[in-house]
Amino acid sequence: MIEMIDTGTAGQLEMRMSGAIAAVDYDDVLTPALEAALADVDAVRLLVVVGEDLSFNASAAWADMKLGLSHWRGFDRVAVCAGSGWIASTIRAFAPIMPCPVQVFDFEEEEAARRWLRESLGAIHLRDLGGPALLIELVGKVSPEDYAMAEGDLDAKLLERDGFRLLIDVREFDGWQGLSAMGAHLSLARGHAPLLDKAAIVGDRAWQKMAQKVGSRFLDAETQFFDAANFEAAKKWLMSD
Repeated sequence: MIEMIDTGTAGQLEMRMSGAIAAVDYDDVLTPALEAALADVDAVRLLVVVGEDLSFNASAAWADMKLGLSHWRGFDRVAVCAGSGWIASTIRAFAPIMPCPVQVFDFEEEEAARRWLRESLGAIHLRDLGGPALLIELVGKVSPEDYAMAEGDLDAKLLERDGFRLLIDVREFDGWQGLSAMGAHLSLARGHAPLLDKAAIVGDRAWQKMAQKVGSRFLDAETQFFDAANFEAAKKWLMSD
């Protein structure tokens, strides 16, 4: 069965799954609750507590797939309390390709799961460095909403200056909150890349350096990667003629 619990907070749902799950549980309980929540907010945060006796039949598996496809962008974050069994292992395996952040917790970590749902995972900060130069800092795991706000700020600042140089600080960047956030990142980059004159990337991971090398082949702008300890050198290089 599926039981929905009222959290009293808009956009935050909790459900408990136990025993045999059938399609009717999705059709009569979960789907109506999810659609009612999405009538008030753009996306929901969901806590799922999975009973140790949980089992699915074929109709439930199909209902689960249909729900995921029809509400693909309806989830902002999902926390699952599932212990250490096959369900937890399966969710962990698929979490990296889910459209939103998914985190698995043990049964005794319900409160930790709720805190994780409430907290902010990342942020994008934009600062003026003077002249044509801007600093953009990516912190934690960033979301599509973070990119939407950053894009508005970036557009406003570009109107104020002649030229566009960008210092990209990814020293505290932990990745994206799902595929939709990665898509927002690519969209932001694609929309502003033609305006860019020069870019410096400061980071501490091999994939970040590789991304700079690959990206430089598709940009008309001059780009360079700097190790995390060389932030000031990156700024100096960016400001030089």
